[in-house]
Amino acid sequence: MPEGGYYCSKKTDDICEDVCGQESRAAFSRLRCILRGLDLRIVMLLFMLIPSGIFVIYLHGQKITYFLRPLWESPPKSFNDIPHYYHENVSMENLCKLHGWGIRESPRRVFDAVLFSNELDILTIRWNELYPYITQFVLLESNSTFTGLPKPLVFAGNRDKFKFIEPRLTYGTIGGRHRKGENPFVEEAYQRVALDQLLRIAGISDDDLLIMSDVDEIPSSHTINLLRWCDDIPPILHLRMNNYLYSFEFLVDNKSWRASVHRYQTGKTRYAHFRQTDDILADAGWHCSFCFRYISDFIFKMKAYSHVDRVRFSHFLNPKRLQKVICQGADLFDMLPEEYTFREIIGKLGPIPSSHSAVHLPAYLLNNADKYKYLLPGNCKRESEDS
Repeated sequence: MPEGGYYCSKKTDDICEDVCGQESRAAFSRLRCILRGLDLRIVMLLFMLIPSGIFVIYLHGQKITYFLRPLWESPPKSFNDIPHYYHENVSMENLCKLHGWGIRESPRRVFDAVLFSNELDILTIRWNELYPYITQFVLLESNSTFTGLPKPLVFAGNRDKFKFIEPRLTYGTIGGRHRKGENPFVEEAYQRVALDQLLRIAGISDDDLLIMSDVDEIPSSHTINLLRWCDDIPPILHLRMNNYLYSFEFLVDNKSWRASVHRYQTGKTRYAHFRQTDDILADAGWHCSFCFRYISDFIFKMKAYSHVDRVRFSHFLNPKRLQKVICQGADLFDMLPEEYTFREIIGKLGPIPSSHSAVHLPAYLLNNADKYKYLLPGNCKRESEDS
């Protein structure tokens, strides 16, 4: 034991021997020991790697999180898929029988209710597809986006383009709360509650069919005709749709499921856009997400819809970048696929392959192909608004 009662371990490196026993400078001395014991090249490497790592996480943290999703989130419960039978030359009685349902003496009334933002072309295609079988078209429009941005009443300004459904239209407007910074899903829920009230004004009653879906989730007309004629259908039925991005050229998968059809029950049925049952009818329509004619519409939606947090960098909104992304079938937000297994994530990496098929698309779209050319295969270039 050295004089003074201090002990210097024999295992201490020689470079530290001159600081052992100096209690008042112990912390500083230990730091000097560590620094003097490290190779200068290692220190320099650490100074480069640590900031670089932080920068990589800043740029690609979302991708890393999505890729690791299978580790922290389990897949949702599987749907009970109901096979869908249809051919134009098969009678409705036989179609209902194939599904295990009876046939009614008269069809149910059908109400199609949507929240509207600015998707005029898709709304036109939707309403023409469903027109023969809809009792009342119900549309609610707000002067605010889900993110609190003010917007014009686009439908109101273009209402004369929809004269063909005017006798069957219940149209309502709602003032947005314009609360910037609030969770966008709060405003979305607020508007969906208002849509419940508008449905009652439209005259919906028990056992009427109610279609709950976004404008760009379009049920096929024969699906709705089947459900209005068949007896004993499930009280709530999700619709599995082919999932497209930007146009009907880029088929993502057939996993779109949020659209649903309800047998209305007073006091119980509430308009919603989440999973409400395990039953889903296969091949029941089309979901065409971000299917806009103009680049400006892409920018508007990216800033306006509930997932605005995905616009992580301002260059995501650059028109030249957006046009390139659209034609490549790549992701607007530079994100990885939202899947629950590594196999599915890896299988969907990269751009969506182009499809050359325009079979079994909405009839109105094909009958007006020149007007809606940008939605068909081989026409990814978007128009300028002054053209």
